[in-house]
Amino acid sequence: MTQRPIAIIVGSLRKDSLNLKVARSLCALSSDRLNCDIVQIGDLPLYNQEYDGNPPEQYRRFREEIAAKDGILFVTPEYNRGMPGVLKNAIDVGSRPYGQSVWNQKPAAIVSASPGGIGGALANHQVRQSCVFLNMPVMQHPEAYLGQVSDASFDADGCLQEGPFKDLIVSLSKAFADWVHLIHDSRALLAAK
Repeated sequence: MTQRPIAIIVGSLRKDSLNLKVARSLCALSSDRLNCDIVQIGDLPLYNQEYDGNPPEQYRRFREEIAAKDGILFVTPEYNRGMPGVLKNAIDVGSRPYGQSVWNQKPAAIVSASPGGIGGALANHQVRQSCVFLNMPVMQHPEAYLGQVSDASFDADGCLQEGPFKDLIVSLSKAFADWVHLIHDSRALLAAK
């Protein structure tokens, strides 16, 4: 089976972020079917329409990295009942200039993880709302609101501990790989007819 290139966008900039650990785990568990790269978003200047004609180098780099991928995996915490500003900024940067969105038609999945009980559900839905507007087919099931995530979910090397949480991450990883392949294989079949 073809190994599809995937961009993982993590909505937390913290070096030891739980979401970064979840993202790395999701990537590692699908490495036979997905070739994942974590795309950096912390250096992106705040989106400003005045940059559309002459974008900063960080915008160009980010847009080129996303354009080269076959799918997008968003992994995000929830801040104040919403998506982090850095993630919203990255989504905006990739969607502009108008009519040149790098997100268009890229299959996506959204995973939110939090030490809290609701697992970042509201941030998850804000990202989903943006993806739908940007014409990204978003994986509907399984939904991924990972609550009660802590450093204890991972070993000293950042790998998942054995148990139900790891089992859930394995199933999410498989579902996302299936989703990306389904979208691209279906498009190829339609194009051949």
